[in-house]
Amino acid sequence: MQTSHRVQEHKTMQIRTATIADFEKIWPIFHAVVSAGDTYTYPRDTSKEQAFQWWMQVPKRTLVAEEDGEILGTYYIKANQLGGGAHVCNCGYMVSAAARGRGIARSMCEHSQELARELGFRAMQFNFVVSSNHTAVKLWTQLGFETLARLPEAFLHPSLGYVDALVMHKKLA
Repeated sequence: MQTSHRVQEHKTMQIRTATIADFEKIWPIFHAVVSAGDTYTYPRDTSKEQAFQWWMQVPKRTLVAEEDGEILGTYYIKANQLGGGAHVCNCGYMVSAAARGRGIARSMCEHSQELARELGFRAMQFNFVVSSNHTAVKLWTQLGFETLARLPEAFLHPSLGYVDALVMHKKLA
């Protein structure tokens, strides 16, 4: 599945399946997001090799948001659980610092919901949204996700200390 979306600056951005060669451009985004330590539970010192395995090999599919050959963001989609829970998917999204505020995450999340339906998933669940990530919580809520649970002090934020994590869910079928 390859689609183009208009972003706020009226340039055409394409969302497409990532290739192994794309990881060289994904890695700086992944590294910046993870080393900040304020939104994902990956270890802040995750190696490039670990990142490749977790972002490129474990998911069912990894995609990139690209504009004029520049990767602006990336997301993965995978089954949230095995067996009887495999009809619910899970996604993770990362946007480069330079591309934030342009609607990239929104475009990727909308794209991922279309792709999830095509792949036969009936729902999408985010297992661990850090509550202090107000931008993500607001966006996911705008896109129809409900907060099903609040996990008290489940995340150790590098500057805020222990903060809650949210389980967010959206029915797709």
